[in-house]
Amino acid sequence: MTHEPLLGGLSCTPKKRGDSILRPGGTNCGGCGMGIAFHMLERAVGERPIQMVIPACCAIVTPGQYPRSAYGVPVVAATFASAAAVASGLAGTAHMNNESTRVVCWAGDGGTFDIGMATLSAAAERDEDILYVCYDNEIYGNTGGQRSSATPIGAVTTTTPRGKTLRKKDIVEILAAHRVPYVASVSLAHPEDALRKMRMAIDMHGFRFLHVLSPCPTGWKSEPAEGIELVRLAVRSGLFPIYEVFDGTRTDINVEPDFAFDALQRYFALQNRFRSDACDLAALAEAIREDWARLRRRALEETTC
Repeated sequence: MTHEPLLGGLSCTPKKRGDSILRPGGTNCGGCGMGIAFHMLERAVGERPIQMVIPACCAIVTPGQYPRSAYGVPVVAATFASAAAVASGLAGTAHMNNESTRVVCWAGDGGTFDIGMATLSAAAERDEDILYVCYDNEIYGNTGGQRSSATPIGAVTTTTPRGKTLRKKDIVEILAAHRVPYVASVSLAHPEDALRKMRMAIDMHGFRFLHVLSPCPTGWKSEPAEGIELVRLAVRSGLFPIYEVFDGTRTDINVEPDFAFDALQRYFALQNRFRSDACDLAALAEAIREDWARLRRRALEETTC
């Protein structure tokens, strides 16, 4: 019996016309936001040749057991800390060989916000020609459910049993501060905007970063069928701002929230990961409005400059 050639333990057979980036047979949980994001990426990529780098995260165990892979594109399995560095090397090789292959780094919040931050920042500072996508499920979902710096305030994890007392890190602002060509947040509940951003990011050159809020029923202790509704509530309440930043100098707001307090309440109520005594929703709502005031002020100032 013969097997497909492998790279990093995963298939490196080029993507065929009509083949899926994420094939049937994966092991991700029902309702996984990462799987939805993968299918959106597939639509955005179309027939373009791509190669992916995936560090330690849920996405690297999704393909299943060796020697079969559920991925329809070449994938390099990287360590937690090295994904952006590996992607930089692949992008440089493609450039030297005059190849049109686009390199996509696909990582969770642990490998982006925390362990991979050094190589991520270095690749952004060098303006490497890679698209880095962070599917943010706000937890170390593949290693036992520990808190990451993407974990929101009030969330119970194995390392914050009384609820996290700090708000999550603003990864979009951090990457935008590197003045890279493109940084954007992506809502799975707004597919047209999500596809537009993915398509544009695939076609652009230089360092691009997409931040996708990725529902995780297992970690969020929510119903698998309610993932998209949770994203919609996060956007509507202003908790997850949807905007894009070009070259660190132009900010465009893509979806305006209505700051409905009932949307924020419902977002928290639908997830059993939150302790009611660990987060003051009224104070959080006020902090969200302050964040939006700063974001709108900056967007207006950059437009009028």
